Amino acid sequence: MSAPPPPAAGLLQRFSRGLPRLYFSFYLALLVVLLLFAIAVLQSWGRAGGPLERSNATLSRVMMNVLAPADAPRAQQQAALERVAAGLNAHMTLYTRDWRPLAVVGDLIPARHWRQHGITGPPPESYVRLPDGRRLLSSEPLGFIRPKAALQNTMLMLALVIGVAAFPLVRRLTKRLERLQQGVESLGAGDLTARVKVEGNDEVARLARSFNGAADQIEQLVGAHKTLLANASHELRTPLARIRLALELVKDNVDPKRRDGLEQDIAELNDLLDEILLASRLGALADTTRHEELDLLALAAEECARYDEALLDGASAVLQGDPRLLRRMLRNLLENAYRHGVPPVHMTIAAEQGMARLLVWDQGPGIPEEEFERVFAPFYRRRNTRDNSGAGLGLALIRQIARRHGGDARCIVRADGGSCFEITLPLAAQG
Repeated sequence: MSAPPPPAAGLLQRFSRGLPRLYFSFYLALLVVLLLFAIAVLQSWGRAGGPLERSNATLSRVMMNVLAPADAPRAQQQAALERVAAGLNAHMTLYTRDWRPLAVVGDLIPARHWRQHGITGPPPESYVRLPDGRRLLSSEPLGFIRPKAALQNTMLMLALVIGVAAFPLVRRLTKRLERLQQGVESLGAGDLTARVKVEGNDEVARLARSFNGAADQIEQLVGAHKTLLANASHELRTPLARIRLALELVKDNVDPKRRDGLEQDIAELNDLLDEILLASRLGALADTTRHEELDLLALAAEECARYDEALLDGASAVLQGDPRLLRRMLRNLLENAYRHGVPPVHMTIAAEQGMARLLVWDQGPGIPEEEFERVFAPFYRRRNTRDNSGAGLGLALIRQIARRHGGDARCIVRADGGSCFEITLPLAAQG
């Protein structure tokens, strides 16, 4: 087993997963550009030497020329420092290379490490490091103060301010892209009424307009297709009824074998029309089914009673659903097993974790794992099956009905290696 990631790594992974990718990429790119710009400016400044750096070096040289030499007596050091401070309302302290006081004008300005031990005094406004190593601290500014540090602090502050100010700007741009993504996902999930709000007049707004226009055309085309399918299926019932009536009138003059074949063809055509009509209604945009509280086990018992070798086992599973559609789902499951499998057919129902779980299998060889999804496609027929009759819509309707009720249908592998159909449906809320 691999070792678990450290807490910091896990936190970073969760943080990265929680951020939208495009938004995070935009903002990270902006921060990287700011960082590179700041590094380039500082490198250029340090290499070429700006006017602040040069003025600071000039000031240190001037101070060394005015003050007494580093090896001069203390009295001479003190006199030279007093001449420098003459006329200035300033406290000055001259230190050696190793921070020992050489001369003091006014109050002693303690060095930084002295302050750490509780020694107080006026704070330094200027710090000049002389070329010979001595250090001059003044309570009044002497030219520019530590220009490189000031530039670094300024660049860091500017980068921080720009980064914070850019946050809402980048977020506003990517928010529109996220809403567009949600619209595309809703359209892909089957909500043909999904549209996105058009904001602004830039490329993102034009993309939103294009998406809305495409969604309008898709909705119209799908609606026209479903209407045509439903109307055509409905209109075919009239000539089908006339054919059945004509067969009834001439059945005494028709060969019994041919008559049985014609009656079977008419029955299959009638079943096909029923399934096409039901599929077109289930594919409608609005869910018009009327749900009521019912027991899936009771419905399954009624449907299994219609077949000789159907074995039912399980527990009560109360849910909200359309009994007509759920009966059709159970009937299609049993019909598929009897038509393409080997009886007896087993059906079990269990209620667990807020879901009803229904399993159906037979004694046949089952379905190959590579066809687990294809069998739910409309008009798909498996080769080399015992019976190739049927419209090819039975399993597709099973999945449509399950999803219409908030569940799903799939084909899974059983513990003994065979396959079975699994239907999951949400249970009714308790009390």
